[in-house]
Amino acid sequence: MELFRQILSFDSTSGKERELGEWLATHLEAPSVQTFEVGDGTLNVLLCWSDTPRVVFCSHMDTVPPFIPPTFESDRVCGRGSCDAKGQFYAMYQACLRLAEAGHRDFALLILSGEETGSWGARAFARTPFRAPLLVVGEPTDNKMVSASKGTKSFELGFTGRAFHSGYPEHGVSAVDLFVDFMEELRAADFPEDPELGPTTWNVGLLRSDNPQNILSPSLGCRLYFRTTFASDARVTEWVRARASQSLKIVERGGDAPARYLTLPGFPTGPVAFGSDAPHLTNFAQKIICGPGSITVAHRDDEHLSLADFQQAIDNYIRIYESYH
Repeated sequence: MELFRQILSFDSTSGKERELGEWLATHLEAPSVQTFEVGDGTLNVLLCWSDTPRVVFCSHMDTVPPFIPPTFESDRVCGRGSCDAKGQFYAMYQACLRLAEAGHRDFALLILSGEETGSWGARAFARTPFRAPLLVVGEPTDNKMVSASKGTKSFELGFTGRAFHSGYPEHGVSAVDLFVDFMEELRAADFPEDPELGPTTWNVGLLRSDNPQNILSPSLGCRLYFRTTFASDARVTEWVRARASQSLKIVERGGDAPARYLTLPGFPTGPVAFGSDAPHLTNFAQKIICGPGSITVAHRDDEHLSLADFQQAIDNYIRIYESYH
């Protein structure tokens, strides 16, 4: 596990992953190792055991902040990226080594940048001429195969008020009040429940309104991020667009649609509410999402991966290859 410890020791929080990518390209062994520039200073790494791989294992090297150094316990590995998603691509790499030892060749391992901030590495790789029949994406799914995943929709919101002395609020308009009114309307929105993916959820991030406490806020900005379902995906965009006005500027920042994925007999399956690189990797005919670890500890300070989950994932990836092959 020393190699895994070294991988986890890199601070590869999104935007800083280039150093890890360069290190992986020189320290992971495969007949062919290539790097691809993403265009934002980061890079992707592709390890191939064949010129025409049929199965491509894939996960991402970037992590959410803050960087947390690794620690190894008797039954688990802790630290940033252990569960999301360095543990996934390291398990995939071990599976590739075992497949190669058994004489197999038609597989590859793709390690991407920028998944946590918009799948920029996946989008860049999709523009290459590379094609393959099956993509296996590693995410923390408790070693289940994902049957379906929610989509995402991101919006930049800008509320414009009118500054005034807070002792006389009737003469001004608080952008904070406009934001609160919007959120109350959003909470009351009747997005349909999806029988497969459940409810539509959202989160507000990058909330900012810099004004003194005794002055009505003239402006407030934030990002609104939805997790959409098959029932709500189009309606979410329509609902947000309908709220645009002189006092509310809306910029659509993109996202992806909910999707279903390939599952194989003999594996546990289930839907998930998180996104991945899978929707953006359009150069593959079929896609599977499966990996060790629990999403309930991803992005947390106590992020960890059990060694039992890790070993099970290696066996799963070999079984996936053998089942598809």
